[in-house]
Amino acid sequence: MSYYHAKTVDLSFEDAIEKARLELKERGFGVLTEIDIKSTLKEKLDVDFRKYRILGACNPPFAYQALLAESHIATMLPCNVIVQELENGQVEVAAVDPMASMQAVQNESLGEIAGEVDRRLREVIAAI
Repeated sequence: MSYYHAKTVDLSFEDAIEKARLELKERGFGVLTEIDIKSTLKEKLDVDFRKYRILGACNPPFAYQALLAESHIATMLPCNVIVQELENGQVEVAAVDPMASMQAVQNESLGEIAGEVDRRLREVIAAI
């Protein structure tokens, strides 16, 4: 089982980020964090890396439900969505597969929540 859903898109890097934010918002997610891997690695290690951004997305109602079901689930939150420039210059958008993550937790009550989050994240990727 793959641990993510991905799609190569016909958009610029910045446009893919904006489209991802829009599609996440339309499905009830906010972006809590944004990490620019390229600039962070340049600053911290003085290495050059491709364009790579992590969007830490959260759907508050589902996060709340998950926290009620499993007190340590926040170690797996938020749901990360990445936008990266591939070696061939194409742009890929990928999102975590929450169903794969939740298998490690072994709490059956998380299954329905993870399934709905997974459905919405798949919709985000498909819509970009």
